[in-house]
Amino acid sequence: MILASQSPRRRELLSLITDDFEIIPARGEECLPKNILPEDAVKLLSQQKAEEIFSGHKNSIIVAADTVVSINGEILGKPKDSADAFSMLKMLSGREHSVFTGVCVVFEDGRKTVFCEQTNVEFYELSNEEIRAYVATGEPMDKAGAYGIQGKGALIVKRISGDYYNVMGLPVGRLARVLKGKI
Repeated sequence: MILASQSPRRRELLSLITDDFEIIPARGEECLPKNILPEDAVKLLSQQKAEEIFSGHKNSIIVAADTVVSINGEILGKPKDSADAFSMLKMLSGREHSVFTGVCVVFEDGRKTVFCEQTNVEFYELSNEEIRAYVATGEPMDKAGAYGIQGKGALIVKRISGDYYNVMGLPVGRLARVLKGKI
């Protein structure tokens, strides 16, 4: 099995399912059509990553994923810089948003399963000082929507509805069932 991601969180989460995998991150450019729905975007991106790695490793199971945060139809990826992180967190403050993770599994025989998991997350109302302090930790910089629920970002989350691990970047329960052929 190959995980087509360099994310330490995805590596950790996939190890809940199996320890028998290697990491080969996809290198392709992420290209999305304009006005694509968040759930379609993550499915497309995860499929592109999985197919890229499968092309050179045809006798392996490939697992690829992509995660975005969406609020009012706007897709929030990883922030470009601290100002962008501040802007994203300000937008999410006191509001509910959705986290979408698309997963593509390509099996050794070329069969593909592509799915999207959605989790809704509500933030507490955040002051500018709270946002600046969180951004200063550096934690938001490599995460969709500029927060990590598994770290200090847990302090700004009021509630979630759905799969917690999906917010971390890999819906392990559903993925385990796909890998076992139960879904």
